Amino acid sequence: MQRVYLVIAAPLTFFLAYLGINNGLGMPLVLLGVLLGLAFHHAEFGFTRAYRRMMEAREVRLVQAQLLLLAVTTLLFSPLMAMGSFHGESIVGAIAPVSVGVAVGAFLFGIGMQLSGGCGSGTLCGFGSGNSRLFFTVITFCFGGWFATLHATQWEALPAWNAPALGETLGWPQAVTLQLMIFASLWWTTKRWGTDNALPVSQTFTLLRGPWPLFVTMLLVALLNLGVLIETGHPWSVTWAFTLWGAKMAMWLGWDATSSVFWNNDYRLAMLDSSVFADETSVMDMAIILGSVIAASLAGKLHPNLRVAWLPLLGALLGGLLMGYGSRIAYGCNIGAFLSGVASTSLHGWLWIIAALPGNWLGIHLRKVFRIE
Repeated sequence: MQRVYLVIAAPLTFFLAYLGINNGLGMPLVLLGVLLGLAFHHAEFGFTRAYRRMMEAREVRLVQAQLLLLAVTTLLFSPLMAMGSFHGESIVGAIAPVSVGVAVGAFLFGIGMQLSGGCGSGTLCGFGSGNSRLFFTVITFCFGGWFATLHATQWEALPAWNAPALGETLGWPQAVTLQLMIFASLWWTTKRWGTDNALPVSQTFTLLRGPWPLFVTMLLVALLNLGVLIETGHPWSVTWAFTLWGAKMAMWLGWDATSSVFWNNDYRLAMLDSSVFADETSVMDMAIILGSVIAASLAGKLHPNLRVAWLPLLGALLGGLLMGYGSRIAYGCNIGAFLSGVASTSLHGWLWIIAALPGNWLGIHLRKVFRIE
């Protein structure tokens, strides 16, 4: 059966590339997405599980992998961010205001991560790897993101500070040095605080079937994010696609986009009228799902279970709704706001993780209410 899944996923990947190219996008975008799906699956890495293992068992290996990923991505981004362009094409970082919306949105997202069992990237990879609960999470993720756009004006009216990136205020060498010192400090702290009851780690690594070495794979993910920056002119993001899909579904159900302040401008109305295959984030998200399908099939681990108990299903639905709403008002998720934001030296990325961790703590305790294993 694994070969059947693989035979289905491979041509779908080429078809996705064909549709993207026909809508003005480059083939590298699909390749980057597929490789990200492969990397996250084969490294058995996820932001959600990292925080849960840290809070429940003081196991910090996955959190330290995040610190490595952040440090290397910061180093790779900084030269391009400092120049502001690459081969004549403009480069912009994931920079957003430090606001009440970011704090509230990240907190809600943190709860949703644990209820659903996946974050922005984790929802895509988990769904592609056969976790049927996450199919329902994707649906409510989309509607949560769309629903948040209906309140965009109210959230933007709350206190906010349009802080420039640290690279712009301190200078890029100084900003990168400061962030590297913070990462090193957090690494040392987690190493001292963490325990030795880590999950067993495989010592046998296989290129196609996996697993892949965790910390080496983090270097690959950082390089892939750099590839996204070069290809698109901005860092890797995930959740805008969910919001766009939710808005398109709402339109199919009769919603009038011109009634929304957020959507009623030429650029966003054009996006709603265009094919999803013309949207960079949408195509990348689909490629990540297909990359996870391919990875799970190669590893012989793709075993979809379509039977989901009603309480865990309710948790998946609520988790998706919270993540969709939270990511929209926080200018992104663990990828777009945290990873890409911090690597761009944006202060909103640091606020995001500070607010998301308490949300994860609450979400971990709510998992018991919804009987999520």
